[in-house]
Amino acid sequence: MNTKHLKYAIEVERTCSISQAAENLFMGQPTLSKVMKELEDSLGYAIFERTSKGVTPTQKGLEFLSYARNILLQVEKMEALAESANTNTQNFSISIPRASYITEAITRFVADLDESKGINVNVHETNSIQVINNITDGSFHLGIIRYETEYENYFFDYLTEKQLCYEPIWEFEHLALMSAGHPLAQCEKVEYKELREYTEISYGDTAIPYLMQSNNSKMNYSSKNSKHIYIYDWSSQYDILSSIPTTYMWVSPIPDKWLSRYNLIQRKCKASGHRFKDMFIYSKDYKFTELERRFIDKLSEAKNDVSFKEYK
Repeated sequence: MNTKHLKYAIEVERTCSISQAAENLFMGQPTLSKVMKELEDSLGYAIFERTSKGVTPTQKGLEFLSYARNILLQVEKMEALAESANTNTQNFSISIPRASYITEAITRFVADLDESKGINVNVHETNSIQVINNITDGSFHLGIIRYETEYENYFFDYLTEKQLCYEPIWEFEHLALMSAGHPLAQCEKVEYKELREYTEISYGDTAIPYLMQSNNSKMNYSSKNSKHIYIYDWSSQYDILSSIPTTYMWVSPIPDKWLSRYNLIQRKCKASGHRFKDMFIYSKDYKFTELERRFIDKLSEAKNDVSFKEYK
């Protein structure tokens, strides 16, 4: 048994599928199945069993996976000792949702780093479920998740199950982002029923804990709309919105410089279920580094720049 085997088992647990885990790990399904069988044989008990919900942990498997996560976390901490010993390198990593004010905070944070020292910054933009998994498996120590307030209890239960701590950053109402040339751009008040006549852009990989396991269809936070474009790359939204003026997207408030750069506007629009929260998440007993606290200050600044603005 080695740490790779522990990571493989955790990935199987996360995906509830040997084939999906193998794909995510860039290996063949037969190879992963063989490794899991050898691991179970060496332990003397089954880690997983096949159920109607897919591949799920047995009772002993749950205990094993809990120990595995703790072992990997300790390994990460030991590896971090070598990094922290090198005071000439500024190390920072974070897993985040796709949000412009967070990206702005990262830009400000990096701009303030000491250029005379080494810089090692790792930023992973993804959906909230993957952020949680990144913290759980030790890939990242600090993350930010975003969820619709309607599903808050699902996320809280999931975070508790994964033994993660969480702290609120901000609760906000989604705004409609569109081109300055959009047919509704000059309206003093944008009505939800009018907006639905146009093509909505949203991320295609959003999911809700527990609900995602019982429903394989897309679990999008956005409204039901017959005209829809699903994207997975953060920059794609700006290209589409600025090039096709009949599209729109639900977003958190965006810094003015981003709006100006892409000739976009954002408007209030009353729509059911469009209140969201952003939360910091991290492992229990994790201590923020000096650089991470500096980033948190930059994040607060970037958030305040957009949260205190008046929107039409």
